[in-house]
Amino acid sequence: MKTKGFAKHYYMMMAPGLLWLVLFSIVPMFGIVIAFQDFNPGKGILGSEFIGLETFKYMFTLSDTLNVFYNTIIIAIMKIIGNLIVPLVFALMLNEIRYIGLKRSIQTIVYLPHFLSWVILGGVLLDIFAYQGPINQLLGIFGVEPILFFAQADLFPFLVVGSDVWKEFGFNTIIYLAALTGINPALYEAAGIDGASRFRMLWHVTLPGIRTTAVLLAVLSLGNVLNAGFDQIFNLYNPLVYSTGDIIDTWVYRAGLLNLQYELATAVGLLKSVAGFILISLSYFLAYKFTNYRIF
Repeated sequence: MKTKGFAKHYYMMMAPGLLWLVLFSIVPMFGIVIAFQDFNPGKGILGSEFIGLETFKYMFTLSDTLNVFYNTIIIAIMKIIGNLIVPLVFALMLNEIRYIGLKRSIQTIVYLPHFLSWVILGGVLLDIFAYQGPINQLLGIFGVEPILFFAQADLFPFLVVGSDVWKEFGFNTIIYLAALTGINPALYEAAGIDGASRFRMLWHVTLPGIRTTAVLLAVLSLGNVLNAGFDQIFNLYNPLVYSTGDIIDTWVYRAGLLNLQYELATAVGLLKSVAGFILISLSYFLAYKFTNYRIF
């Protein structure tokens, strides 16, 4: 009876979160039927004509659709690679610092950008890379003509990936530092007695000690292959870089809210959601297979 009483209180604590989940995540899913309709806002979802898969067929005839899927995958994969390698390397370098005060100061400084929104950082980056911004002024010292960085389609994906890695690598470093603290110090002492150098300790003790964490993060990141970062790109892009910077989320925003192509935007969003669900399921399966990681 006592256990039942505790369970009742747990369910009461969960009720607000479950209510929020139902109202804002489950109920709106009814709107996916728009992807199968010739949607008329005046008639609503229940009154619009059902046209089956016609919108999906039309979607694949558009060159823009294939281009945004390509851009999304390329940018997302580059972000995943950068956000796995840079934090790992930085954590290994930071771990070699023996002065605790200096180590904590550096960690705090690189950690701060994570807490700033892309609305703020987007404005900062646009000013830094502006035509008369500090980057162009610095290049001018070496005789380089000013460059409109965020108007160059070939440069835009790299600026997006680089700025995202700069913003997040401090936060991601914490995960690797936590894994490093779990390595038994006796292993380093044994390696030192055997005459191992710092590099040999890094290669034979440190890296194997955090291998499971690195593999887990890499596997779980597969679920983000179709998430290239709407808020970041929306605050940085412009029509001049649509060819390389337009992603699924920004394209859906323009198609659905600006061009009023509700059924087309819903169809693209639904396709992304289905693909994302498959990728997330695959990532958790691989995480369990290789690292024995389980959610439930």
